Amino acid sequence: MLNVIEKKCTGCAVCIDKCPFDALEMKNNIAVVDYNSCTMCGLCVKSCEYDALELNEESSQSKKDNSNYSGVCVIAEQRDNVLMDVSLELVSEGRKLADQLDVKLSAVVLGSDIKDTANELIAHGANQVYLVEDEKLKNYRTGPYTSIITNIINKFKPEIVLLGATHNGRDLGPRISARINTGLTADCTELAIEEKRGILLQTRPAFGGNLMATIVCPDHRPQMSTVRPGVMEKSEPDYSRTGGIKECKFDLDSDEIDSEIVKKSKIINLAPDSSELDLYTEIKEIVKQANKSVNLEKADIIVSGGRGVGKPDGFSTIKELASALNGEVGASRAVVDEGWIEKGHQVGQTGKTVKPKVYIACGISGAIQHRAGMENSDIIIAINTDSEAPIFEVCDYGIVGDLHQIVPLLSEAFQATV
Repeated sequence: MLNVIEKKCTGCAVCIDKCPFDALEMKNNIAVVDYNSCTMCGLCVKSCEYDALELNEESSQSKKDNSNYSGVCVIAEQRDNVLMDVSLELVSEGRKLADQLDVKLSAVVLGSDIKDTANELIAHGANQVYLVEDEKLKNYRTGPYTSIITNIINKFKPEIVLLGATHNGRDLGPRISARINTGLTADCTELAIEEKRGILLQTRPAFGGNLMATIVCPDHRPQMSTVRPGVMEKSEPDYSRTGGIKECKFDLDSDEIDSEIVKKSKIINLAPDSSELDLYTEIKEIVKQANKSVNLEKADIIVSGGRGVGKPDGFSTIKELASALNGEVGASRAVVDEGWIEKGHQVGQTGKTVKPKVYIACGISGAIQHRAGMENSDIIIAINTDSEAPIFEVCDYGIVGDLHQIVPLLSEAFQATV
């Protein structure tokens, strides 16, 4: 809790200028705290030359009022004006959570020329879409995106905020949670509502993937999670659904980002000796490296190889079967670490989470770290010489034998049917 020592306060107002959240104001020449806005960041305490402010963190939780937080909010991500699948998956999952809590589901999307995305989000379950359009937001930039979304969250106060665990989401999520002084559970694979307290149960792999931990955030709001792509089920869109679309206007050319609907946001300089963060660095050009596309998240069929392939050349057998099935090639972390195949093919806790119609695991033992990325596949087929391998515990069909004998026979059979 932030306390003002009235006898020491001189009314200089330095603390008010330093507060990034507009949680302080002057009344009768004395600083007064708005505890609903205060995040206990301590910047005002450091700025006061008269020691008129003190921070008592032990009692802050008892004073925190979460009753004005309501609703589920999804931070939707788009690339080239098209929503990423994980955003639609989160809206579908958010709809279930909102229904359990009997609250509204909202979505926030930033970019340029993205009005069509609002209709798509509503079709997948959103009640309200907050749309922020500006040519300067066409490409993701950490500073402006963080400030704008933080402003929207502080204004509309959702009790749950969900982001995709993408490259951008993993950059954005921690920054937002730090700004609004709440927790963040990263890389969730399951979300649920505890009926008794109505709080979010956030499940993710822990201790190197050896167990699944369920994490709760009972005292702070909003409750924030990033969720892996491909984990949640994307619902069928209903284009007859109706919902609200609110266009939020921000001045991205000013020194501070101002909004017609939210309080102004200031830059927090956490490193005392560092220079001010430049939110408005201009992007001159984005160069996309021309690599062979590996789209495991959208593949209907994946053929994966592990240490059982024996050597890098052994993946030619795996690739031949994947080609015969018009599928993609996956791999375990072990062979990626060995340099046998590129990182983009890795399936598992530290790789990609996939949910194909058919997943064929060749020479993969089935450690829990790998299973965390593929066990939601519709059909799992395992080929391994070790009949006791853990992969046989989760597969639908198992073949005990040498993959170098079995896989070529499968490729030949499938090629003959084409």
